[in-house]
Amino acid sequence: MEQVETPRWRAVVAVMMGIFLLVTAEQLPIGLLSQVASSMGVTPGMAGLMVTVPGVVAAFSAPLLPVAVGRLDRRVMLTLLMAVMVVGSVLTALASSFVLLLASRVLVGVSIGGFWAVAGSIAPRLVPAGQVSKAMTIIFGGVAAASVLGVPLGTLLGDFSSWRVAFATLGGLSLLTAAALWVWLPPLPPREPVRLAVLAEQFGSQGVRVAVLTTGFVVVGHFAAYTFISPVLQDISGIAQRHVGSLLLLYGAAGILGNIAAGLYAGRHPYRAVLAIPCVLLLVVAAFPWLGVTPTSGVALLMVWGAVFGSVSVSIQTWILRTAPNTEAATALMAFTFNLSIGFGAMVGGRIVDGTSLPVAMWAASGLFLLGTLLVLRTPSRIVGARR
Repeated sequence: MEQVETPRWRAVVAVMMGIFLLVTAEQLPIGLLSQVASSMGVTPGMAGLMVTVPGVVAAFSAPLLPVAVGRLDRRVMLTLLMAVMVVGSVLTALASSFVLLLASRVLVGVSIGGFWAVAGSIAPRLVPAGQVSKAMTIIFGGVAAASVLGVPLGTLLGDFSSWRVAFATLGGLSLLTAAALWVWLPPLPPREPVRLAVLAEQFGSQGVRVAVLTTGFVVVGHFAAYTFISPVLQDISGIAQRHVGSLLLLYGAAGILGNIAAGLYAGRHPYRAVLAIPCVLLLVVAAFPWLGVTPTSGVALLMVWGAVFGSVSVSIQTWILRTAPNTEAATALMAFTFNLSIGFGAMVGGRIVDGTSLPVAMWAASGLFLLGTLLVLRTPSRIVGARR
């Protein structure tokens, strides 16, 4: 058994920072959509491809990259993936055309998928067995922190300067994180080859199937609407663009509270925690075009939206831990589903926004939340060892 040293908690934090920066990079265009669209001379729907491209690439990188690199030391792999992230962010900041901008986002997608797939599996090799759960919580806390803090802070930076400065800053922070990974991570040769067959076997569990499908419905629906939250707040709620970054920071704070509340509740009531997510999102997003027509009501609905979506990761992961035959393989499968859903949701939302209107996109998203609600309701609560 590998010797575990106290300084290796620094490695856990470095991996968490990598996750935080990568997911922030994936979703940052959401807060800067209007700026990028105006600067590049494209529609908001086309600008939404900045979210679609890395999401789709990351989805397929998650299961395939660990297979492709074989027995490459995971310390080397994670450091190289952060280096690729540096290049992708710098090229994004320097892009002279929208085509080059999208090409740079492919590199970001490769980094996200490969890094996310490996990060969760190394926690048991860094800390004592009794502290693995804490290490996993810290590492994947980077996902929630990116959604609820990274994007709002990046948006604020973009509002005060420009979207190019925001992405350049992301590249600089990624370079520092790559150095930290190389210095703080111990050698981590893979213990066994990664095989795709194990991923397919997870679908034999009803709990995993429901978790995957519910995640798909919720994340596609969320990003079909939330990708365009900047124009939604401006056009529906009458909020000036200069205030969007600040409001997304409040959205992030609400998400953190939702994540904490879900962490406390989902451990005892995983069924109810998961059921509440699509149910409440359905009500909030469907009502937004009718009720969010003033700055006050728009901000109120946005806060509820943030709190509920902030609870997704911890609630679904708790469900997975209760139902998956192989939690590591199921987590990789969830990474595939989550990232593919981000990309698909942004693409679908962009098509609807360009073809119809923002309210129609929000109602379409609500339809997906309804499907998620019905799916969980039709699932026996006993599969997660809980009562309704």
